[in-house]
Amino acid sequence: MSSPQVDPDVLDRDAPEEPDELVLAGEFPQASREEWAALVDGVLRKARRLAEDAPTGSGVDTLVRDTLDGIGVHPLYTADDAPAAQAGVPGAAPFVRGSRAAGHVPDGWDVRARHTAADPAAVAAAAAEDLDNGVTSLWLGAGVNGVAVADLPAALDGVLLDLAPVVLDAGVDAEAAAEAFLAHVDASDVAASEVRANLGLDPIGLRAATGDGPPADSVLPLARRVAQDYPGMRAIVVDALPVHGAGASDAQQLGWSLAAGVAYLRALTDGGLDIATAARLLEFRYAATGDQFATIALLRSARRLWSRVMEACGAADAPGQAQHAVSSPVTATRRDPWVNMLRGTVAGFAAGVGGADAVTIAPFDEAVGIAEPFSRRIARNTQSLLIMESHLARVVDPAGGSWYVENRTDALAHAAWTFFQGIEAAGGAVAALDSGFVADATAAVRERRERDVATRRTPLTGVSEFPDLDEKPVERAPHPAPTAAGGLPVYRAAAPFEDRRDRSDVLLAETGARPAAFLATLGPVAAHSARAGFARNLLGAGGIATPEAGPTESAADVAAAFAETGTPVAVLCGTDKAYADRAAETVAALRAAGATRVLLAGRAEVDGVDATLHAGCDALAVIDDVYAALDAAKGQDAR
Repeated sequence: MSSPQVDPDVLDRDAPEEPDELVLAGEFPQASREEWAALVDGVLRKARRLAEDAPTGSGVDTLVRDTLDGIGVHPLYTADDAPAAQAGVPGAAPFVRGSRAAGHVPDGWDVRARHTAADPAAVAAAAAEDLDNGVTSLWLGAGVNGVAVADLPAALDGVLLDLAPVVLDAGVDAEAAAEAFLAHVDASDVAASEVRANLGLDPIGLRAATGDGPPADSVLPLARRVAQDYPGMRAIVVDALPVHGAGASDAQQLGWSLAAGVAYLRALTDGGLDIATAARLLEFRYAATGDQFATIALLRSARRLWSRVMEACGAADAPGQAQHAVSSPVTATRRDPWVNMLRGTVAGFAAGVGGADAVTIAPFDEAVGIAEPFSRRIARNTQSLLIMESHLARVVDPAGGSWYVENRTDALAHAAWTFFQGIEAAGGAVAALDSGFVADATAAVRERRERDVATRRTPLTGVSEFPDLDEKPVERAPHPAPTAAGGLPVYRAAAPFEDRRDRSDVLLAETGARPAAFLATLGPVAAHSARAGFARNLLGAGGIATPEAGPTESAADVAAAFAETGTPVAVLCGTDKAYADRAAETVAALRAAGATRVLLAGRAEVDGVDATLHAGCDALAVIDDVYAALDAAKGQDAR
């Protein structure tokens, strides 16, 4: 049977006329910002978060949050929020949109793996495994940070220096490691002009991390040699990780990197190198965090700021800043370290979208100890998936044009430039370190971070939120102990909660039971489950077990269940109505049954309650309060 024939002229007559330009949602009337703000007001008034007589549009202000740098993050961005300064085009100053015109299309950025083991054979094997499976460059610890300087050739055995760039990280042994590496290059059959590497010299970063280090101009002899004999090699890393690791804000990390970079430019140009050559010898290292938009803005701002430095130095035609982004050690956790895979994925995503030239995602067990092959494989495969499966490198500057990203990039650049000027006014990077200027500035921000973590405003999944007291510990060989003390402090957000979990583990090993606080649940499950779950989550973050009464009908039921637990601490959990009806008599019954400390989940005021725990409270203080009550009861028993 033949198909029916359709007259093409009929189709043409019935077809709608194609527009010259496609306008998404063009058939709908355009909403104004004022209309949107009015709708926000309505929602917030309904939720009783905005007074009925509040001015129209004021509800939007309640949704604005400030970053650690005081940059307001708004709930809506439009073309009106685009910065006046233009981002330019990829590959051209100010390099906001990338240091290369073609970006990383199509093969992706440089996937850089870090190796810090001391055994050269193990490093060589791990490096070969990485390079065979997606890694494109090596970040190699040497001297105090890894293999012995004399073992560098053995660690690099089989590494093709013209194909796999090597970046050294040797701390106080940096110069000796650099000399050994250059000797290895000279002894190879690879032409010096074909080697892509970085000697990793960074005496200023060393000073930030350890409190001591050679002067900035100590890099000059090796830098001259690299500039003259190894045109494809860099000599210096401007490492912002020590400042980030002290708890610094994004603007502080950026401002610090500019000051350190300028200090190296001064040393190199004073030593006879021209500004363009000096700039070519530098690579900047930044932290990438799980705040993807903050990281994207940071990397874009960094290129813009360094371009401004180059312009001020008379080298406006210098190439863009070379960037190495590393997943943040500040956000890594020892407890439930599997979640670090997610943190690393988001950090790697943001680094790639932000335009970093090289990206390192730390193995998920890095905070626990020396990474094992499985975790190293996951780390490198994460980047392979981002590049080869998610195709992040198929678009140049994929965040470009986003009103939010452009606005935040611009605001962060201004905040960072202000901090940079403060360092310069203090005498430059080294002087600002030695005087305590940098330490004091970062300490103020670190205190805010610590407060946000303690109150769980900054949640740490698996640590301060959703802890699993029965999780199987991940055990790894420990990292070598630091060889030098001093310098900026090392901050890791999860450490305070993990310290308390460690205390719980010790008590479990010694006594066979974890410290416990009894949940005095009032009424049926439906009535107390929300607040009981909140209390269980909060106390579990400190390693405190939470046996509960279950459904109860009277104060006697609660007291009887409490008496069986043997703990002197109880936490009332119920509705506000239950508190009004039963809390006072329940507290009295608990006291009679031996409770020395009675807390309440929520904000209700009840006679006889010692303290409350609620959203926004200092969770660490509550946990410490429970431990103090348990210690006091133990002391009473001992007497």
